[in-house]
Amino acid sequence: MSHSHAIVWMDSREAHVFRFSADDVERQRIRSRNPFRKIHHKAGVIGAGHVHLDHKYFEEIAEALSGVQEWLLTGPGAAKDELARHIEQHLPHLEHTLCGLQTCDHPTDGQLVDQARWAFKSIDRMRSNSVTTGQA
Repeated sequence: MSHSHAIVWMDSREAHVFRFSADDVERQRIRSRNPFRKIHHKAGVIGAGHVHLDHKYFEEIAEALSGVQEWLLTGPGAAKDELARHIEQHLPHLEHTLCGLQTCDHPTDGQLVDQARWAFKSIDRMRSNSVTTGQA
């Protein structure tokens, strides 16, 4: 079955990827091998304040989105922003299919999928309205 929509909830430790269609949901959990943490800068310490990102983690998330036509990215902290930057710089094909970025704490799986379905219905309504009114 084709799952053309997805939502990714992520933090620095793991990502939950939900690919879905109108009546089916496929779930995948991806764990970071090197969770990054917020590092506080200390004056006079060389290299302090720099986070080493787990690019393999980002690539595994991107792979889980293979074939998805539209997707949303959500999560509680900076990890989602880092993934969005990584996608912008290295995976432009995924950047074009990203429909939204939202800060979100820790919803249940059901709440997350419901949120995504509602969001894509809203996006589809906006698109159909712009087509009927002749707006681009």
